[in-house]
Amino acid sequence: MDKLLIQGGHRLSGEIAISGAKNAALPILCAGLLTSDAVALSNVPGLQDVATMLKLLRQMGLRIAQDGENVTLNGDAIDKLEAPYEMVKTMRASILVLGPLLARFGEARVSLPGGCAIGSRPVDQHIKGLQAMGAEIAIEAGYIHAKAKRLKGARILTDMITVTGTENLLMAAVLAEGETVLENAAREPEVTDLANLLVKMGAKIDGIGTDRLVIQGVDSLHGASHDVIPDRIETATFLCAVAAVGGDVTLRHARTDTFDAAIDKLREAGAILTTGDDWIRIQMSSRPKAVSFRTTEYPGFPTDMQAQFMAMNCVAEGSSRVIETIFENRFMHVQEMNRLGAAITIEGHTAIIDGVDKLVGAPVMATDLRASASLVIAGLAAEGETLVDRIYHLDRGYDRMEMKLSAVGAHIQRVK
Repeated sequence: MDKLLIQGGHRLSGEIAISGAKNAALPILCAGLLTSDAVALSNVPGLQDVATMLKLLRQMGLRIAQDGENVTLNGDAIDKLEAPYEMVKTMRASILVLGPLLARFGEARVSLPGGCAIGSRPVDQHIKGLQAMGAEIAIEAGYIHAKAKRLKGARILTDMITVTGTENLLMAAVLAEGETVLENAAREPEVTDLANLLVKMGAKIDGIGTDRLVIQGVDSLHGASHDVIPDRIETATFLCAVAAVGGDVTLRHARTDTFDAAIDKLREAGAILTTGDDWIRIQMSSRPKAVSFRTTEYPGFPTDMQAQFMAMNCVAEGSSRVIETIFENRFMHVQEMNRLGAAITIEGHTAIIDGVDKLVGAPVMATDLRASASLVIAGLAAEGETLVDRIYHLDRGYDRMEMKLSAVGAHIQRVK
């Protein structure tokens, strides 16, 4: 099993190219199920989760041609309307095939997702919304079995803001009969990116980027070409790394209008940030200042950046409080950071971090995707050698992170 070996204490300088967004690419790949025409995608990141999704779609009969970051999907020969447990258990985003399959083919059988290290993410909102659109749904032997001759438009108010729920219901609604209104819809840039592709494919969607999406169903969709948006979480992760260890790094192919809350906190920490249309530069010449924040839905502070900012706070000047409101079990990295010499205590959903002058390298173990990234940042800031185990989590959501960091001066390598 691969690990990352990090020699900490080195400032970062140079340029990093940002990859396409994982959380946009996964639903966008599922949109290929909605048409028999070709959907040509570019800027698709080379991630384990993307490889898993492509494998699942191939099993269903979707024809896929891949050339690096370019992927062409052709759904003219889909013959299997099922997502088996073996695939879904490794990646919860597999649930995103449910809406498209049901809308286009009138049936879908998708395994219920298994447990997740960062907490419960129920799919009941997906089911509730599809039932409102006329689907007959049964839970059988751990599978969601859904049927509908043709989905009907409906007004759907989800009990909570759910990103994958919004995406699933949006993809179902574009082929439903009549008007569907999604209230309390997720506003994340990745949802907007999916909606923009669907419009290119012939969907009629109003309110894109807001919490109220109005969809006029159409009889069929056609092919389209689309460039996946840059990954805002990857961008902010590298910014956090520079803020923690110091340096001068420019991130290319970045969208700076998609993570304002994180940018504001980095400036509060003392980072000097300058931005252009598709780049952001960070300069950090002093120890960061501690910043407190509360995670919440977009456009608030993203839960996917909580762990990385906590790593920066570990070596910051002063104390900070981090309140996690999205996932109930997303402080699993705290114990590992404390092994490096951090001073973090947990009180319910709040972490209290007292910044220390230095961290000291040690073996640590990743528990989930963003925890992995936070341990890499802590290792870069620590004195001596840090060995990060179970980095298969990291490979799910970061495209060659160690290579990108090495190119700007980090002493980091993948070892067996």
